[in-house]
This record gives sequence, C-alpha cells and structure tokens, in this order.
Amino acid sequence: MRVIAGSLGGRRLVAPPGRETRPTSDRVREALFSILGDVEGLTVLDLYAGTGALGIEALSRGAEHATFVEQARPALRSLRQNLSALDLAPRSRVLAAPVERVLAAPPWPEKTIDLVFIDPPYAAVGVPRRGADLGQSLSRALAASLRPGGRVVLEHASADVAPVFSGLQIENTRTYGDSALSFYVR
Repeated sequence: MRVIAGSLGGRRLVAPPGRETRPTSDRVREALFSILGDVEGLTVLDLYAGTGALGIEALSRGAEHATFVEQARPALRSLRQNLSALDLAPRSRVLAAPVERVLAAPPWPEKTIDLVFIDPPYAAVGVPRRGADLGQSLSRALAASLRPGGRVVLEHASADVAPVFSGLQIENTRTYGDSALSFYVR
C-alpha cells in the first residue's frame, strides 16, 4: 500500500497484520481522488480511519488539515506510524475513540469540515437496521460539522445500498469489485 499522488506520492504506508483492518486499495483510492478532483486547502475528517490512507492521500494532495478517528489499537498504531514517518503530525489530529462518541460531541467548530471519508466495517452498512442507524447517527453530526457544499464519501460493500444521510444529496455511486464508493454533497 502506498500514497498514490501528490507531495508524498510513492511513499509506503504500513497496515496492521491480519484482516481486521481493510485498507482501501490503491486502485480504489486513485479512482476516488480522480472523481473528487482538487482537494487543495480542504479540511478533512477521516472516520473509521484505519491506517489513515484516505486522509493521508488528501494531505499529500494539498489538503490543509485532517482529523482521523479510529478506535482499534492495531490500526491506531499503524495510523500513528504512518503520520510520523510522513511528517504529517503538524497537519493532522488523531482521535482514539469510537466514531459514534466523537460525533456525539465533535471537538471541532461547527461547519468547518470540507470533506468526510467514511469507511466503516462493511457490516455496519450492510445490515438494514444497522445501515439505517449509521445514516441517522452520522446525519446529525454531519449536518453540524460539514460546510455548505461539503462532500462525503462512503465506502461500502458493492452489494449494499448506501444509507440516506439527511441534509445530504447522493451524487453517485461507483463500484470497484466488492467495494463501492457513494458520493454525497451538502
């Protein structure tokens, strides 16, 4: 796994051993950022960050700051190691807590986030009740945090329908093998 493009293009990223963390593949990240286009100067929130690959890619491509939210200890070790190795600590913040708890009382000012990456365990989206719960809990937090015109990218299993986020309009969904990316705009 590596950073695809930008000032850190080609640099390697570490991931924890095993299958607990499912990093977004290089191919999917390349497609995602091709669709997003310019991220220069944006403030990014990377939820269920894992290794931090999505937020790090945004920082490499000129995003101003990224906040990473992750609770799994092996993923946190990899995330912190990646940020340290790439000298990204001054432009990033790591919150070691469950996403739901962070979003219940966001530690950033309202309407300051430009771009949100959401890459939850696929089971959180795929089970109808859990997918609806995810949509409801994230809707409230995103409404308070996202700037007008801000964008959200949700990675989920291609077999699952992306949840509805109130206050956000789904732009499109792209499928890449077993993974899908759903793009929303406020």
